[in-house]
Amino acid sequence: MGLTPIVCIAQDYIHEKPVDDLRLRKAILELRDNKTEHLPEYLPLVTGMPVLLTENIATELGLSNGTQGNFRQLVYDEPPEDVRYHNQNFPPNPKFITQPKYALVEFPSCKLNEKLAQLSSKIVPIAVSEQTFLFDTKELLPENVAKAAKINKKTTKLTVKRKALPLMSPYSMTIHKS
Repeated sequence: MGLTPIVCIAQDYIHEKPVDDLRLRKAILELRDNKTEHLPEYLPLVTGMPVLLTENIATELGLSNGTQGNFRQLVYDEPPEDVRYHNQNFPPNPKFITQPKYALVEFPSCKLNEKLAQLSSKIVPIAVSEQTFLFDTKELLPENVAKAAKINKKTTKLTVKRKALPLMSPYSMTIHKS
């Protein structure tokens, strides 16, 4: 189609500070979505592609977990520097975005016309969501340090706060969104 893909990269925080250690950042970004409260580490987007909502936004309007829509536009702040957390599974030359504000998504099954008759389209802004999850750092520690932490009953778990768009690509989806 000749469109440049946009890849939104999740922002992870520990104690309200961005994760800046490259090894830790890479390990957190490689977690499966079921370990990160279903907020994806990388979200590839192309205008017109189908997306799936992964949170209940407004159930009374039909905007709930599992609702399918079409991505229209991403509103974002320009990244402050070159993003270094590239995943090799993307087409060449994507635009990496680390500071999305919201995505404009058209939901054909949305009940906006019934509730807000003055709106002619069913395009809804989907804001960045925030979730908290635990990450066990023992895989990153040398074996002797991990054993010492276990012996001393010290926790190796970090509480991570992730900010990302609550969307995913539904290209490979079962009835249970797995």
